[in-house]
Amino acid sequence: MEIEVTTTELEMLSPGEFKPKAAARNDVAVIKVEIPTPVINHFFFINVGRPWKWYSRLKWTLADWKALVEKETTPTWIGYVQGSPFGYIELDQQAQNVEIAFFGLLPQFIEKGLGGFLLSEAIRLAWELEPRRVWVHTCTLDHKFALNNYLGRGFSICNKETRIEQVPDDDDPIWSTPEFYASLAREYAALSDQAAGRTRP
Repeated sequence: MEIEVTTTELEMLSPGEFKPKAAARNDVAVIKVEIPTPVINHFFFINVGRPWKWYSRLKWTLADWKALVEKETTPTWIGYVQGSPFGYIELDQQAQNVEIAFFGLLPQFIEKGLGGFLLSEAIRLAWELEPRRVWVHTCTLDHKFALNNYLGRGFSICNKETRIEQVPDDDDPIWSTPEFYASLAREYAALSDQAAGRTRP
């Protein structure tokens, strides 16, 4: 389906512009994913992004996800509350910039006072990489409070663009990422064969 989408790009040019928001509770933690695990990033992309129609990676295979997570320039962190994952951060180091490429909460944790804290952690982690600029983009398909969250943390709008995007229909099977699961099944079958000493024709 065709949807008119306005995308807003925001930037922060120095750590001094950062306005962090502390966690409203003391049982939260943000932990880096130290061992590249493609199913983790796939899980969060699908489950965090589905309500907001994140579709850019729906056709990715297991190999695509592996290529992403094995790059040192695209690290991932997971937010936990009471031991349960509630959201994630994916950064993208781009020369002298760092983009908060993907960031968000699992649906059951939205509007629980965690979004501002997790975004603050994303910004802090981005500045630890010593870029000249931290940037992020949001669009009119995102949560209604997303833009205000970015502005509240110290970002400034630097660009805005409206265009028509081709977004899969809500009942399109692509939302279940069949190419990913098909490639994952092949991977598991190969591992099973290897463990059993079998060779497929």
